[in-house]
Amino acid sequence: MLADQERAGLRREIEPFVALGRSGLLPALYAAQQLHGWLSEPVVAAIAAALRVPLADVHGVIEFYTLFHNKPVGKRILSVCTDLACALRGGDGVLEHLCRAHHVRPGQTSADGGITIQSTPCLGLCEQAPVALVNDQAETHIDVANDSYELGRPRSIVGGPLRLLTANCGHGTTSLQGHGEYSAFKKALAMKPEAVVAEIKAAGLVGRGGAAFPTGVKWAGAASADGLPKYVVCNADESEPGTFKDRVLLIDDPHSLIEGMLIAGYAIGAERGYIYLRGEYPYILPVLESALAEARSAGLLGTSLQGSGFCFDIEIRLGAGAYICGEETALFESIEGKRGFPRVKPPFPTTYGLFGKPTVINNVETLFNVPLIIQRGAAEYRRIGTEKSPGSKLFCVSGDAGRPGVYEVPFGITLRELLDLADGVAEGRPLKAVLFGGAAGAFATSAHLDVKLTFEDLRAAGLPLGSGVVMVFDDRRDLRDLLARLGRFFAHESCGKCYPCQLGTQRQKEVLERIAAGNPLRGDPERLQDVGWTMTDASLCGLGQTAATAVLSAIQLWPDLFRPGRSPVQDSGRGRAKASPPPRRQPRKKTKPGISRRLAKKTIARRSRAGASATRSAARKPAARRPRADQKKVRRSQ
Repeated sequence: MLADQERAGLRREIEPFVALGRSGLLPALYAAQQLHGWLSEPVVAAIAAALRVPLADVHGVIEFYTLFHNKPVGKRILSVCTDLACALRGGDGVLEHLCRAHHVRPGQTSADGGITIQSTPCLGLCEQAPVALVNDQAETHIDVANDSYELGRPRSIVGGPLRLLTANCGHGTTSLQGHGEYSAFKKALAMKPEAVVAEIKAAGLVGRGGAAFPTGVKWAGAASADGLPKYVVCNADESEPGTFKDRVLLIDDPHSLIEGMLIAGYAIGAERGYIYLRGEYPYILPVLESALAEARSAGLLGTSLQGSGFCFDIEIRLGAGAYICGEETALFESIEGKRGFPRVKPPFPTTYGLFGKPTVINNVETLFNVPLIIQRGAAEYRRIGTEKSPGSKLFCVSGDAGRPGVYEVPFGITLRELLDLADGVAEGRPLKAVLFGGAAGAFATSAHLDVKLTFEDLRAAGLPLGSGVVMVFDDRRDLRDLLARLGRFFAHESCGKCYPCQLGTQRQKEVLERIAAGNPLRGDPERLQDVGWTMTDASLCGLGQTAATAVLSAIQLWPDLFRPGRSPVQDSGRGRAKASPPPRRQPRKKTKPGISRRLAKKTIARRSRAGASATRSAARKPAARRPRADQKKVRRSQ
């Protein structure tokens, strides 16, 4: 039971969210956790009663998101990244050192309750690895040997021959005065909404988060859809391992994002926008709040903007640690105060999105392109890049690159040229591999160095552009360990809604961990392919559909990695001699299908009989269908 004083204090903290009902659940949980340190049963019950949400549903939400704590934790929570980029720079050693120093094991709290130490997936700080999150502060460039680190606002390391999207990045946060009072938005207000949509279409802008869906087509669909109100949502849940470009844009130039959302809102007839910020970026929250306050004070957010009669305002929602919420419909569910489960599509967000209303959802980089297009015009914008891939692209270069960072380049440069901008491979070592597109991406080798970085050229080479991840591995790296980390990541992040992904990611993890431990079994490559194609064909959303993409590409390039009695390749030259197409299925022997495929088919049949529309939709997919090479795992940022 809560004492009267505690109950009154809690009520004051959650009062701003009570009127929102269920959609105020995540903000209310954050407020309560900030007050009490964790979410005890009496606190949870009080929140459920105040928001009129069933108690079981509130517990379900708390258990779904990793940043909510239903058990006591330390006053300081130290989350150490042990994902790919940090693992290359000694992230495991950092975790072990800290645990020894505080006499705890990973996931435990010190005896005095002062600190909890835990491992965590990618924190979006890959270019400054190894890293950790200390409560709400970023700790970067951790050097255990010299007992040094940087704590606070992370650096923004920006390079490349272009500074269009990154014009205001690399020098701290740009104020409204430094940005200018939204000249592109004012120009858009002088145009008809349909003319704004036409300009975006003419520019050829497509989603920059991986799905590559035409932005103008999406806007036109939402603009013509029946139903009010309409919404604009910014997907700032940047949690793809190896991705950190949106972090730099948000913290250095928040006003470009706000201006892009304003233009989108005007074009489709929306009056409300949401920024869904990744929970592991808490240090960006005050930056965005300050920028929104500046815009409101200048009359650039609110009612009848610039005397036009157009009204628009923006609300920030902080995610709570769930990779799946980068998928657009799972993100909607999260804003609505639910577990982040993907919805069955159709209907699509342009007709049935947030709160069941027409919604445009774009990622940060996509929205940054919008003011540039309106200000310069579509024709001028298309002078950059190639005919089929116009504009510039932000690439997140990390791993064993000589100079990791965000690089803005025109579409059409080669992978070799991009790596040269990043000073090649560190210490002049040979290149073993490049992971394109993040955890849901695919591997490249030195045979791909002259592939042009465009949607069309990468697709032809069997590589996904994704969100722009380019993670470099030199000749010392054991790819089996890296693949095992990918397997653990997807097994941890699968939401569990559909069985092919829930069971497939677990099985994939088990096999990859066994191989990494040096105990591969005969037939492991076939097992991984069986599991991988089952997930690809039968999973509900893009997470499961691409959870095996990197593994399948590795089997194609380095089959010896997965066989008994073999050592990992020592350089990329042991891979394929030339750029290869996407991995294809191997012909099956006429024997019993693998256990994972049998289980998936039984599950699909059972759910079909029970009337489960989600699984019926998966079962109807053609057996030979594969995701497009440029498809992102969870359609994360269109």
